[in-house]
Amino acid sequence: MTTANEDTAVARALRGLEHGDASVRLRTALAVGSAPDARLVDRLVERCAAEPDFSVREMLTWALTRHPRDLTVPRLVGELRSERPQARSQALHTLSKTGDRRVWPAITPALLTDPDDEVARAAWRTAVLLVPEDEAPALAAVLTGQLGRGGRETRLSLSRALIALGAPAAPALDAAAAHPEPRVREHALATEELRRDPDAGFDLAIEEAKRRVALGAYGDPA
Repeated sequence: MTTANEDTAVARALRGLEHGDASVRLRTALAVGSAPDARLVDRLVERCAAEPDFSVREMLTWALTRHPRDLTVPRLVGELRSERPQARSQALHTLSKTGDRRVWPAITPALLTDPDDEVARAAWRTAVLLVPEDEAPALAAVLTGQLGRGGRETRLSLSRALIALGAPAAPALDAAAAHPEPRVREHALATEELRRDPDAGFDLAIEEAKRRVALGAYGDPA
């Protein structure tokens, strides 16, 4: 049985999460995470899908991780089917923070190839954290199928995901280095360069990959 004070605190939190001032929403999310209350989980998830401020979204994610996973994870998995890209991307981001490997079956190829770059990037990061060892090669195949996609930040995110995946990504990257599309070959070669030399820098790795593709050199650099 809840007390009047508890009900008042919940009502205050609900109002704060909807406040027009981002600083108020930020403080409210911090307060909710500091004193978790199961009655606020649904609203936290809903706000993740709509919150325009990055810092507030990060605090909402933190607040959700402070609640029991048995409460938050099913609700977040449900958001992966939302028609709203931000709902999908933020749910993926939050799920990655839970570290709950039971989520893996929900990280579908449709999410990994989502047409929205932010959703796809969140799916890549989450997938490499949660993938079971025996499914890593299949994940690598899906990820390398996205090589060459998008702008710099999207390509860098994919390279980082493939590097984080480790050895299971190597055969798929080798195959992609011989892809008929130059942009795919360049991205595969740049990812390999970053894997060998993390300090190389993505832009330099891409430029070197372009040079090698132009010269027809797809194997190890001289």
